[in-house]
Amino acid sequence: MIKETEYKKRRKKLAKKLLNNSVTLLTSAEPKVRSNDTNYPYRQDSNFYYLTGFKEDNASLVFIKLDNKTKTILFVQKKDAQEELWNGKRLGEFEAKKRFLVDEIRVSSSLKESLEELCKDKENLYFDFSIETPKIKKSLKRSFAAHYDISPFIKQMRLIKSKSEMEIIKKAIKITKKAHHDAMKFNKCGKGENELLAKIEYIFKKNGAYSDAYTSIVACGDSANTLHYISNDKELKNKELILIDAGCEYNYYASDITRTIPVDGKFTEAQRELYELVLDTQEQVIKMIKPNVLRSELQKKAENLLVDGMLKLGILRGKRDKLIKKLKHKKYYPHGIGHWMGLDVHDAAPYFDANKKEIPLRKNMVLTIEPGIYISKDDKSVPKRFRGIGIRIEDDILVTKNSHKNLSKKIVKGVKEIEAKSNSSLCISN
Repeated sequence: MIKETEYKKRRKKLAKKLLNNSVTLLTSAEPKVRSNDTNYPYRQDSNFYYLTGFKEDNASLVFIKLDNKTKTILFVQKKDAQEELWNGKRLGEFEAKKRFLVDEIRVSSSLKESLEELCKDKENLYFDFSIETPKIKKSLKRSFAAHYDISPFIKQMRLIKSKSEMEIIKKAIKITKKAHHDAMKFNKCGKGENELLAKIEYIFKKNGAYSDAYTSIVACGDSANTLHYISNDKELKNKELILIDAGCEYNYYASDITRTIPVDGKFTEAQRELYELVLDTQEQVIKMIKPNVLRSELQKKAENLLVDGMLKLGILRGKRDKLIKKLKHKKYYPHGIGHWMGLDVHDAAPYFDANKKEIPLRKNMVLTIEPGIYISKDDKSVPKRFRGIGIRIEDDILVTKNSHKNLSKKIVKGVKEIEAKSNSSLCISN
């Protein structure tokens, strides 16, 4: 768990970036309607959570900075027995005063009136423009000398993970490891993608991760060649591969893991050739990770290795550099090598600085590494034995002082290891 003192330190760090004579307003996420009068399960805005650790809606955080001194005010929903009867208990202003290390707690119903008072004679306004809060924007009627988006400052802070954050991410990965291993052991013969997905989500929830970090992908055969395949409603067919991209969210922090496994527990020769190309590429790229390396260098390495391998297998023809220059490889490897990960699975942290210069890897950054090859069943330009195969392998990597640590290393991914875990559920062919 993250202590209240850490949230306070984050707020203090952010306050140093603010101009004097300024007001900063951050708001909680709005509940999202699923249909008519029912909502999706509520999930706090990541930036707001990063600064407060507060999970309830109808909340706001205000910074007032004058003469290099900052005051913080947290607005929370007032307790209401009737509302709580329908929607659950609220912390309320009195409990909030005991818990949160802010200068003042006020009730959310007083926000509009408070802003009129707090904004008086202030020149600068900071606001998170990524959040839709029309009611609050309306309440800020007075004109400021300048308006600034606060979110880039927070997102920059989120690039570097604290020890507490890393422990939560490790816990999420530990739960996800069990889910992927159980998916490998699961008797898939005659089952559907939805049944395998249900097994994975059951493991998440059973182990305290009550949400997945993103919509899981369980894609058998040619379905794996749709990168964001989320239908998960096809049959698991013998002799085909299943691409499983699934990671849980634990205490608001994500894991993001992809494994590609055979339905019947045994890779065919063609599947193994492609799989080992992707695996070797991933392992060589991971070895490169250390401080000051650029993600673009990792991308280039992955593209070179994958193209070299596809040339050997007859999937591509020509010279590597020319093929890459003409983007011919993008047909089979269309995405990037990975992304930041943290409070969001695609963590909302920058890849370039204010001068549009690429941000190099630094200690305590967390990113995914996920090369892949995707060959449509209708692609007649490649040898027939490779058609309809989609493979991606993804791990979560922590940048350390001089190197890296693969946080998901214990989730098996070698051909022999996957087959060994799957042996107990081999399908029997007629």
